[in-house]
Amino acid sequence: MRGEFEAPSQSHNAAHMRAARLMNLVPDGAGDKVLRAAIEDVFPFRVAALSSFGAESAVVLHMIAAIDPATPVIFLDSGQLFAQTLQYQQELSDLLGLTNVRVQHPDRRDISNADPDGMLWKSDPEACCRLRKVVPMERSLEGFDAWITGRKRFQGGRRVTLPVVEVENKRVKINPLAGWSPDDVEAYFQMHNLPRHPLWEFGYLSIGCHPCTRPVAAGEDPRAGRWAGLDKSECGIHGNPWG
Repeated sequence: MRGEFEAPSQSHNAAHMRAARLMNLVPDGAGDKVLRAAIEDVFPFRVAALSSFGAESAVVLHMIAAIDPATPVIFLDSGQLFAQTLQYQQELSDLLGLTNVRVQHPDRRDISNADPDGMLWKSDPEACCRLRKVVPMERSLEGFDAWITGRKRFQGGRRVTLPVVEVENKRVKINPLAGWSPDDVEAYFQMHNLPRHPLWEFGYLSIGCHPCTRPVAAGEDPRAGRWAGLDKSECGIHGNPWG
């Protein structure tokens, strides 16, 4: 079982060196192999996964559970998620046997001061994302030297050049599915009989907070349903790589 975590310890140089070591161990960037190397060899007790428990989250979570189900999994509950997402988070965690899911909420005082009526998403979506997701994420990653995401290049936007391993703010970020295709994801769901998010069948191919998420029409980018009509495609939890 994993214990409590100390404050962040690595410098920018150390982060880059460990990122290079990880890629040397798994030069092809294969999903489950890079995860195993990160969890067991390069960042033991210092790596967490950040999961939205969204449309395709089950793939990475299944891989993590097979390696070490006690790996910390951080779930950001913004307070404006779909009820189906909250239900899916509990059911999928139980199904996979994840034993260290950490639900992170925004600070109540921050919400009371900045978004008391819950409508900040409408007037300033960037500020809303920072309040409800970015700041809680920063708090939740204290003590970790690396974290795991489920991002993929085919999701478009800034993700089209996504590397398998990157460095951001002194932490190594691991994107084991970066090079996967939609067919690869679908095949993994079928092979392991993984349940889909309840909203998947209704066209929600990328699922965030309910005020800023809509179904995706045929032929649209998988993330077209996020912040539709705005010049925005990310919530902000993924900042500047190689910083």
